[in-house]
Amino acid sequence: MPALPRPASGPGSRYTARAATSRPRPTQHTDIATLARRLTTRDLWLTRMLHEHRVLTTHQITRLAYTSLRSAQRRLRTLHHHAIVDSFRPLTQTGSAPEHYTLGPAGAALLAAQAGLDPEAVGWRPTHTGRIAYSPSLGHDLGVNDLLAHLAAHAHTAPTTGLTLWLSEPSAARRWGDIIRPDAYAHYRDGDCLLPFFLEYDTGSQPLPRVEAKLAGYAAFTTATDTRPALLIHTRTHSRAQALRHRLADTARNLNLNVATSSSDFTTTEPWGPWWTPLQSGARRIALTHLATHWPGLSPASGLEPTDADTSLTLPVPPLPPAAPKAGS
Repeated sequence: MPALPRPASGPGSRYTARAATSRPRPTQHTDIATLARRLTTRDLWLTRMLHEHRVLTTHQITRLAYTSLRSAQRRLRTLHHHAIVDSFRPLTQTGSAPEHYTLGPAGAALLAAQAGLDPEAVGWRPTHTGRIAYSPSLGHDLGVNDLLAHLAAHAHTAPTTGLTLWLSEPSAARRWGDIIRPDAYAHYRDGDCLLPFFLEYDTGSQPLPRVEAKLAGYAAFTTATDTRPALLIHTRTHSRAQALRHRLADTARNLNLNVATSSSDFTTTEPWGPWWTPLQSGARRIALTHLATHWPGLSPASGLEPTDADTSLTLPVPPLPPAAPKAGS
């Protein structure tokens, strides 16, 4: 099956970065200790999120941590002014993209100081924002972050639901990269019901046999670790999801994997809804929570416990800020 054409904008699209990838800021050299005293717990959380997930848009940050777009924009301008964050706005084929935020030089220095590491250990370089802005995987990475930001932010309106754990692709690779390399790993909780899952975010660029080949790795993981998270495959269109289901159903059954598919045709703003279809024959679309009861043998992945090798930069970042911001803040 040929690859699907990319959409003109949004997750999965082909972004083109503008020539000037960062808004200008005045030249200043603020002592990190002095700067840290100006930051809130939410600011510090955001620096860790940008280190973990590389890039978040204004809308994603607002959804996760602010009560309004205006308050988010005001605070992000301040953080950009002090080089805690950097930003760029890609060009798209139609319309305009929101501001995209990455970790800035002062933010990287602050994280390094908190972890007791040299700044180089954070992985930040002067070309950091430019590499992300021009990366061919930018649309894919934003799609992953958008889907999981919606799930995490669901806790704002339904306090007993949302993500309790959200690991990026690099964090997942650090733990399990010798066997699998998912686009993300997360725990979705609804009351007492827990759904641990790996995410494969499919943009349609990979041929179906290559997607099918990934299932062997997930089967090897369940055998090697004696744990059984679900595998969710999210793609752009319903037709692509149907093609995946037709190709993967027999393989998933033979490997005894719990796999469900969905697409952006359904999950745009409420990915927790009844949009996920297990690969079993005759299965209907069900809500994310119901996948956990549909597959009673699920269990969280191994390798999540902190070790002596972990630092504050390798431990999971809470999907939401430590404390909800006050109205108008």
